[in-house]
Order: sequence, then C-alpha cells, then structure tokens
Amino acid sequence: MTESSYEIFQRECPELATKFNELVQVQRSVKGLDQKTKQLINIAIQTAHKNPMAVELHTKMAKTEGAKREEVVNAVTMNLHLSGLSTVLECLPSAIKGYDSI
Repeated sequence: MTESSYEIFQRECPELATKFNELVQVQRSVKGLDQKTKQLINIAIQTAHKNPMAVELHTKMAKTEGAKREEVVNAVTMNLHLSGLSTVLECLPSAIKGYDSI
C-alpha cells in the first residue's frame, strides 16, 4: 500500500501533525452546525481551493455523517459561479469517488 501524503506529513512532522489534529478536534466540537453540515461546507471550501484529495476525504466523512449523494454533488457545484466550471470538473470526480468508496 502506498503511503498517503498525510501519513508522510505525520511521519516527517510529528509535533506539527499532533497540533493540527488537536485543532481539527476542537473545530469538530464547536457548537452551531451539525457534523454533516460542517463536512458539506468543507467540501465546498476544498472545491474552491481546487483540492480534489480533500474533497474526496471530506466526502467520505460527509457520507458517514448521513449526507446524501445529491448534497455532496451540490456542495461541489455551488462553486460553479464562484470558481468556474474547470474547478467543478476537477473536483466532482473526487467527490463521486469518495462517496462511492464507502
């Protein structure tokens, strides 16, 4: 199995990775939005940043939290008028792959 980019980050930067993971846990615990909504927002943000790897990861988390396929697709396509068709086309396959993988 190939080592993921995040696994490399954890191995090469263990203290930084630990602090990053702590930050993620604090963000997950902040009240106001449910976890599914947070993941759908993350999908939209990562699409805007043209980050297909993160789109796939957050799609898996969103599905685990109960997101429907249509919600995930909508989170990606919300960027159409903001980031353009090329951004949506770059990230939509990763969202579908992540959704279908679990």
